[in-house]
Amino acid sequence: MKNRLKVARAEMDLTQEDLAKLIGVSRQSINAIESGRYVPSTVLALKMAQVFGKSVEEIFFLEEED
Repeated sequence: MKNRLKVARAEMDLTQEDLAKLIGVSRQSINAIESGRYVPSTVLALKMAQVFGKSVEEIFFLEEED
């Protein structure tokens, strides 16, 4: 699964630490999600979408090999 999390953070001028605090996870978790090493839970993806005012599909998307 790919994501546009880094772009969404940049649009709101948020650091990984800022986003982590807003949704209640560690900065390392945000880093792992951004780099594709970790796929967030549905609840976590919904929290991120809410912070950015976007749909989950605007932030996360599947590639053909997924």
